[in-house]
Amino acid sequence: MPARPWKTPASGPPPGPSGCGSWNRLGETGNWSPRHYPYRLLAHQIRVIEETDPHQALGDRGRDVLDVIHHQIPELAAWRAADWTADPDGMSQRLWTWETCASLTSGSGQWAQSVAGSVSHSRREAAAQTWIEGLARNTVDQVLAHTGLDVSHGVRHYAYTRAVGQAVAAQHQHRFDPYVLDALRGVDLDAPAPAAV
Repeated sequence: MPARPWKTPASGPPPGPSGCGSWNRLGETGNWSPRHYPYRLLAHQIRVIEETDPHQALGDRGRDVLDVIHHQIPELAAWRAADWTADPDGMSQRLWTWETCASLTSGSGQWAQSVAGSVSHSRREAAAQTWIEGLARNTVDQVLAHTGLDVSHGVRHYAYTRAVGQAVAAQHQHRFDPYVLDALRGVDLDAPAPAAV
């Protein structure tokens, strides 16, 4: 494969794990002024030598994560948006309960997300989790754009929360027991709502 130069974005990491592989930096610049904090920017462009599969950037379970992002989240995002639109107040209450209260079968959503964040010890693993969360949100945005539903802030927040939890659960499925994984996936939210008394 011929080497091709890629421009790096102005700020932040690339939008997804698309540029995995071996590459060379092209150029170096910096600021060594005693008046300002010195920094060095190592590359404005890179030359790709060899590309690898994108799933490798997402860790050991990269294939499982991409399966969730490309197949499961698109199928469920529109369904979840329709659930929220049908009963916004009821779903808001159920989401709050899931985020803050544990059940007999799973922990609370906020606790599970905290546990998932704390086990990403290395910078590479933390970056992979950040990418996974961004890819899940982008997938939800694409699906919601094509649903034709009124996409309120509540719908988007609910769909994001569920998609990110599902993708992060796929990343950490070998580390956690079902109590944590079910909390990340929000299985209590998929159960039918209790009947009003």
